[in-house]
Amino acid sequence: MATTTGLPVIGIPCRNDRSMKYNGTAIYAQSVAYTKAIVQAGGVPFLIPLDLPEPSLRHLYDITNGILLAGGGDIDPAIFHGAGHATIRDVEPNRDQAEIAITRWSVAEGRPLLGICRGIQVIAVAAGGTLIEDIPSEAPDAVPHKRPKGAEREAGETGIVHPVRLTMSSRLANIVGAESVSVNTIHHQAVRTVPPPFDVVGRSPDGLIEAIEHRDHPFLIGVQWHPELMLEDRAGESAARIFGAFVAACGDATVSGARR
Repeated sequence: MATTTGLPVIGIPCRNDRSMKYNGTAIYAQSVAYTKAIVQAGGVPFLIPLDLPEPSLRHLYDITNGILLAGGGDIDPAIFHGAGHATIRDVEPNRDQAEIAITRWSVAEGRPLLGICRGIQVIAVAAGGTLIEDIPSEAPDAVPHKRPKGAEREAGETGIVHPVRLTMSSRLANIVGAESVSVNTIHHQAVRTVPPPFDVVGRSPDGLIEAIEHRDHPFLIGVQWHPELMLEDRAGESAARIFGAFVAACGDATVSGARR
C-alpha cells in the first residue's frame, strides 16, 4: 500500500511511554527524530501500537511498505536464553513480542526493514542470535559505547563518536559510499551472534558488531548507532544516505507490486 500521493508508508512500532504525563494512563509513543527522518527521506511514517491481537497487528503490518525498528530499552533476555544481567533495564514484553513478530514477517516476505540501536538487536534475536547483555562487564576493554551519566554532550554531536569499519562488498558500504563511518553510540548492549543468512558488515575498533544485513533480502539492515540523530551533525551525509536508501527500497517494493 502507498498513500494517495504515491509515497511509501513506513511502519514504526511504538514504545511504552513512562513520562506519566497523564496521571499514569498508559501511553504509546515514539521519538519524533524517527518520523522526521522518514519524512525528510520522502516517506510517510505510521506508528504501530502495541498490545494488539496478532490478526490486528498483521493487518497494520500489511498496510506498510516498510518497517523501521527504533531504539529503546533492553530485550527480555529470556527470549534469547540470556543470563539476565543486573544492568538490564526498561524491558517491554509487549514491544518485544510485536517487534519480533513483525521482523520475522519482514524476513520471510522481503519487506524492507531498517533496525536502529535496539532494532539491530531485535533483528538478531528474531533470527535466533544472541546479545552481549552489558558491554562494560563482558567486554571491559571495549571503547566507550555509552556516555557516562552527567557527561557533557559535544556541540553538534549526539553521543560518543567512534568509527565503524564496514565490509567493502556490503550493501551498507555501498549506500554510505565509504568503508568507514563516524557514528554516535548510546548503548550498553550489542549483538553477540547472528546466524546466516545475516552477515556482520560493520564493527567498531574493539571488534564489537555495529551493523548487520541479510544477504538475500531486498533491504534488511541493522545498525547499532542512531542515524536519525546525526542528520544535522558533521556525519549527517551517511545518515541521510541510509534513510534515503531505505525509503527508496520501500518505494521500489510498492512500484514493483511486492506490496499489496
